[in-house]
Amino acid sequence: MHIRAVLGILGALLIISSATFLCGLVTALAFQEATVVPFLGCFLGAVAIGLVFWLLRDTSQELRSRDAFLVVGLCYVTVILVGSVPLSIIPGVAPSFTDAVFESSSGITTTGATIVSGLDHLPKSVLIYRQSLQWVGGMGIIVLAVAILPLLGVGGVQLYKAEAPGSEREHSLPLRVKETAKTLWMIYVGLTVACAIAYFLAGMPAFDAISHSLTTVSIGGFSTHDQSIGFFNSAAIESVAVAFMLISGINFLVHYIAFHGRKDGHWILHATRSYARDSEVRLYFGVVILVTVLVTLILTITEGTVSSTLRHGIFQAVSFATTTGYTTANYETWPLVCPILMVFASFVGGCTGSTAGGIKVYRVLLLARQGIREIRRLIQPGAIFNVVVDGRQIPDRVLETAWGFLALYAASFVVLLSAMLIVGDLDFRSAFSAVAACLNNLGPGLGDVSSGYQSLSIAEKWILSFAMILGRLEIFTVLVLFAPRYWRR
Repeated sequence: MHIRAVLGILGALLIISSATFLCGLVTALAFQEATVVPFLGCFLGAVAIGLVFWLLRDTSQELRSRDAFLVVGLCYVTVILVGSVPLSIIPGVAPSFTDAVFESSSGITTTGATIVSGLDHLPKSVLIYRQSLQWVGGMGIIVLAVAILPLLGVGGVQLYKAEAPGSEREHSLPLRVKETAKTLWMIYVGLTVACAIAYFLAGMPAFDAISHSLTTVSIGGFSTHDQSIGFFNSAAIESVAVAFMLISGINFLVHYIAFHGRKDGHWILHATRSYARDSEVRLYFGVVILVTVLVTLILTITEGTVSSTLRHGIFQAVSFATTTGYTTANYETWPLVCPILMVFASFVGGCTGSTAGGIKVYRVLLLARQGIREIRRLIQPGAIFNVVVDGRQIPDRVLETAWGFLALYAASFVVLLSAMLIVGDLDFRSAFSAVAACLNNLGPGLGDVSSGYQSLSIAEKWILSFAMILGRLEIFTVLVLFAPRYWRR
């Protein structure tokens, strides 16, 4: 491990993450709030430390592929700990250091689980700071840093692959890593601006429109109100949220392909074909539609009111299936099968290369195709069958990686759930949903954690914080650091 190369990367990330403090500082100055000093201190401190680390960098040192896993883990832990500072020092936000770390972890990993109550009465600077944590975390701190790694003199390819190991779709965008990161962020910023404008036109106040656009496009789920999107009680606002949650759950590389490459006036047809031809996008919408239909159908049958059940059923199903976590209704009062179905939908999550959590639709697609191949092999033992996705034959090594990921995901879930049941006093339903909500980066749970995670013990909050990071970094990147072989020379 080249320490000075790592220091340079950490320094760059501290400078980047200081933008979240700047958001809080500017808002505090604009609304003349008492949080100016804490945010100013955090901003100056992060920039100063970041500059020192950056100046200590060694441009002659190159990161090895194995080093990238440790760097990614260190970067996320560092940013989470730094991000927890304002939450712990500003009165009335996080009661303890553990709570501050939990909230910061939830923000950076775009989980949306919260220990903060009384959001409607918090300073606007604190609210926008929480939202900005999720926006920065949405596309990944590491992907953002890739755009400036040439300044540090270290390679960025290793880090880009380490954040989402096992991804087979990097070739979809024929650009180098630096240009890729910049292009993805341009799309990300464009969607955020469009979302904010749409919210405002739908009737949301300007501050709320900006705040919620940050956490809608990042599929984070943090809100400026305790009642989340339900606070506004507006079908128009909910429609905007549903649209942008669905858009943000699609692979951002597919967005790039859809809106680039045709300059002859037929870009709408080209964009439509780009989405329609992508197998992962089709399956993604298929899963969302299936869950939505089942939830709304069950609600309609049990409650008998079509208009309200359709409205709330569609919104909650999309929110859970995309792992956003916004709420408009008390889903705890619904028939148990509905919230359970929505939680299980979060295991699938969104597309690879999106801001969503979960196992990812592309892996589910690969596993389904592999299952079909095994059935065909049983029927015709002597025949040779290949797994093909979008006209490309998938190598067996890729399929093995998908199966390995699923096995580790399931094992991690069982271990985390067991730990929650051992250290706490949650019932099985609450513990199961809490682990699922954090590992899938969903946020809201069932039972005792349906309204927040404030009541959990210190040990339970640390377990769930780890689950958020594990889910965000997609298992492999974190668990490889626990392998003794990794630390051997």
